Amino acid sequence: MNISEIQFAHRFDGITGSAIREIFKLIAQPNMISFAGGNPSPAALPDEKVAELAAQVLRDKGKVLLQYGATEGYAPFVESLKQYAEAAVGCPLPAVLPVTGSTQAMDLLCKALIDPGDTVLVENPSFLGNLQCMKFYQANLVPVESDENGLLLDKLEEAMAKHHPKLLYVIPTFQNPTGKTLAAERRRPIAELAAKYGVVVAEDDPYRDLRYSGTPAPSIKSFDKEGWVAFLGSFSKIISPGLRVGYIAGDAAIVRKCTLGKQSTDVHTANLNQAIVDQFLRQGLLPEHIRRICGDYRLQRDAMLEELASFPAGTSYTRPDGGLFIWVTLPEGLDAKQLLEKAIERHVAFVPGTHFYANGGHENTLRLNFSNSTLEQIHTGMAALRQVIEASL
Repeated sequence: MNISEIQFAHRFDGITGSAIREIFKLIAQPNMISFAGGNPSPAALPDEKVAELAAQVLRDKGKVLLQYGATEGYAPFVESLKQYAEAAVGCPLPAVLPVTGSTQAMDLLCKALIDPGDTVLVENPSFLGNLQCMKFYQANLVPVESDENGLLLDKLEEAMAKHHPKLLYVIPTFQNPTGKTLAAERRRPIAELAAKYGVVVAEDDPYRDLRYSGTPAPSIKSFDKEGWVAFLGSFSKIISPGLRVGYIAGDAAIVRKCTLGKQSTDVHTANLNQAIVDQFLRQGLLPEHIRRICGDYRLQRDAMLEELASFPAGTSYTRPDGGLFIWVTLPEGLDAKQLLEKAIERHVAFVPGTHFYANGGHENTLRLNFSNSTLEQIHTGMAALRQVIEASL
């Protein structure tokens, strides 16, 4: 029998891979200006401090850190993480679990909750990486519409009543891909709807600390009275994505199921990486680090918004108070996937917006990342992109 006839698991049916990862293959050429990824700025990565902390913890606890660890996490980090997470979320947390990036948190939550055919409500658009995760678990994805202030509460309740979902996935602050923030007055009602209909809310909030303007809003979790909200956090955007340290926090039974699921996935998140982040927290290094990188990101965001102001008539875009992304809607009739091919010829890359929609469509949208480009690259790349669009009208 020929290997080409192999029968793969049905969970791979319809899975084509991350569009961003595919685009990365196209942009690995010299002089490419990439607005495609979600990478922190190289200048924001504290390599010298991480090297110093790594040396310190290896000297002090090297034998422990280089050995197998508990699935529940490196004990000192669990302690400092719980304090950090409770301050971030604004309420006590019954349980926290360190995970290998918040991407794993979503995977474990789906492993714990989702059977094939279960319905998951998602924002429209939403983060394509976690859309793919949910598709792997053969979930039935039902998009819920938003406006400039996030999820529409009437549409959300209508979807809960109609579809009886197991899970709601929401990125409330500086959403990926749009950069929008869920209005403060809509957060309590979401927690109340979750309790009313028995829906677990995955509150994915990796960008919350990257604020450049505006006023912070309370977490959805802070209004959760019965444990229906699971909070997903990450240190990838504020310390280092390469360390792959995130967490899930919330109801003890949910976190326990995720812990059991993690045992067969990677046993435990790397002890050394947990210890490095632990020291970042214990030594109080994070606030000043975040203040510094937010100052730089604000300038990069403003530079991209300045360039977008001169794009062709009919172009609209978000003006986020933080995060890493700006969402652009082009004049009707334009196809961002076709424009990408032309933009790459001009050494500029972005992600077409259609990939962020559970049901596709919206071909005239695209996501731009400003954090991984210098101010000069932003001005040069956006000028080239503007010319590509103008030539296609």
